[in-house]
Amino acid sequence: MLLKDQIIEDMKTAMRARDSERLGTIRLLLAAAKQKEVDERVVLDDIAMVAIVDKLIKQRKDSIAAFTQANRMDLADKEAAEVKVLEAYLPKRLSAEEVTAEVRAIVAELGTELGRAMGPGDMGKVMATVKTRLAGKADMGQVSAAVKAALAG
Repeated sequence: MLLKDQIIEDMKTAMRARDSERLGTIRLLLAAAKQKEVDERVVLDDIAMVAIVDKLIKQRKDSIAAFTQANRMDLADKEAAEVKVLEAYLPKRLSAEEVTAEVRAIVAELGTELGRAMGPGDMGKVMATVKTRLAGKADMGQVSAAVKAALAG
């Protein structure tokens, strides 16, 4: 079953259970997916859906930080609840050690292909490859830090 189909089924379940908070979050997710489908004239696969979920979680986390700083814990709690609902649609995340190992392997592989040692100037090439392989499996902020460390050392 595609991730999008699972999300639609979860929406129906939330409707039946009259779970308005969960339903609202799922509807936001489906609206973002529909918007991307309409804008780009594509049918979203699981990888694209995971990217949308990641984007929505990042937005929620930014909002939580802003609301906490403004001392609006009611709004921060609402955003945190939405994050929990959205995180259910992400695949299992890689640990920091696994991310570092993957990044080092990719850097070594790209260095072999290019026939030279990779340096900080190759960040774009490495990130492009890493993004395709680790999309949805790791936090991209964590991945970026691992790439910088791998290229510096």
